[in-house]
Amino acid sequence: MRTILLRPGAEELNYEIRGIVKKARQIEALGYDITWENIGDPIQKHNKVPAWMKEIVSELVNEDRSYGYADSKGVLETRKFLAGLNNQKGGAQISAEDILFFNGLGDAIAKLYQFLLPTARIIGPSPAYSTHSSAEAAHANTAPVTYTLDPANQWLPDMQDLYNKVKYNPAIVGILIINPDNPTGMVYPKEVLQGFVDIAREFNLLLIADEIYQNITYNGVKATALSEVIGDLPAISLKGISKEFPWPGSRCGWMEFYNRNASKEFSKLVQTLENAKMIEVCSTILPQLSIPKIMSHPQYAAYRADANEKIGRRSRIMAEILGDIPGIKFNPTKGAFYNTVVFDENFLEKDQFLPITDPKLKELLDGWLAQDPEMPLDKRFVYYLLASANICVVPISSFCSDLRGFRVTLLEEDEAVFRQTFEKLGRAIQAYLNSTKKELA
Repeated sequence: MRTILLRPGAEELNYEIRGIVKKARQIEALGYDITWENIGDPIQKHNKVPAWMKEIVSELVNEDRSYGYADSKGVLETRKFLAGLNNQKGGAQISAEDILFFNGLGDAIAKLYQFLLPTARIIGPSPAYSTHSSAEAAHANTAPVTYTLDPANQWLPDMQDLYNKVKYNPAIVGILIINPDNPTGMVYPKEVLQGFVDIAREFNLLLIADEIYQNITYNGVKATALSEVIGDLPAISLKGISKEFPWPGSRCGWMEFYNRNASKEFSKLVQTLENAKMIEVCSTILPQLSIPKIMSHPQYAAYRADANEKIGRRSRIMAEILGDIPGIKFNPTKGAFYNTVVFDENFLEKDQFLPITDPKLKELLDGWLAQDPEMPLDKRFVYYLLASANICVVPISSFCSDLRGFRVTLLEEDEAVFRQTFEKLGRAIQAYLNSTKKELA
């Protein structure tokens, strides 16, 4: 090319959650069935959308207005409805004007970082959800700034680590919270959320909370919303319907702005985000129109409660199978529908393997390993698991983390299949950790 095309930092954009699919498709092409545990798509894992929900969407499709533009900020009646849901919590109060719709939270996250100064850093959790960490790194032209989630303490944040990084890095202007967390399944207790607020208040920071899984908790755990503890500080909540309804193909998410006039700089950021949406005209209208009708339906609360109870039951099955395997650190998940399993690094070595009898599979695997001889050891395990057991998971090293492990989902609706999958996974973990090159001879 005549000149350089990519800006510095663009290469930080990475999405291993979908990247691993390319390798799984190669195995599929050889005639093998893949068990997909790489992505949080409820529909892919046999979650059935209720008939009454489909009827609502079908009726909307028959209305001419569902084919037109929405207000630039989003359908007014939907924004009023969502503001009401927030205000019922009794915390920070908002109006319809404090809500802005996007084509999914990925779109919202990209827009948020797009307009920040490259020198303005948002510190986020590690392990980190890739969409956040990649977007933050790309905007800043360097690696993301993170605070530690501790697998030895139920994946709760190391608040001293966060405090010190904020104190000694004046470039940090905001803190990202993902609650319930992806990829760990941790849910922040209210007092921990209050700790984030206290740090934000002391250092005059913006708080951003990804709360798309807020209504997906189980086993007696409930999530506290950021709006309940934020007080008078500026903050943004990111929400959506893709997991909760579930309707991931809707690509429908929104921002809620709390205390937009508490800071002149925050007010300018909000106005800029609104202006950017006006240039685009609007976000997709059909899912927006559906939100009040679905969420206020008399069967919705029972539907969500039943779905959560099933996820909770699967989380207990997973704990039963994986909880006591030597060589891994396992924390029961409490919210969302993921679990992050971490290897004890004393058990992880470069020469471990899983048996592969098909020479074509072995050839594929050898090619993947040869492409990156220095790959993280958890990624090496993930490739062996894919080739040997045909289970597709995501390495935690791809979630902006120095830990070594992998993320799985709790989405498979058929409990017999779910149990079979994780029993197979458990056997593979034990076989891999107990293997050595000497056994290959």
